[in-house]
Amino acid sequence: MSSTQITDKNGLAQVLAILKAERAKALSLREWKHRLAGYGFAIKHTDGGDVVTALPHGREICALPAGL
Repeated sequence: MSSTQITDKNGLAQVLAILKAERAKALSLREWKHRLAGYGFAIKHTDGGDVVTALPHGREICALPAGL
């Protein structure tokens, strides 16, 4: 699986803003993951921590911040 890091700070900030906003709206972790899928994102659990990935191919975007 290839790793794709967003190098554009503005693009990464927008992705993190979506993650944070949807987490605030969701009542559970499962609902949050379902809402993220609607935006084309998923959370993948790895040995190094959780990673935000792009659907449908699972390309890694960035590490999931600890606060989420």
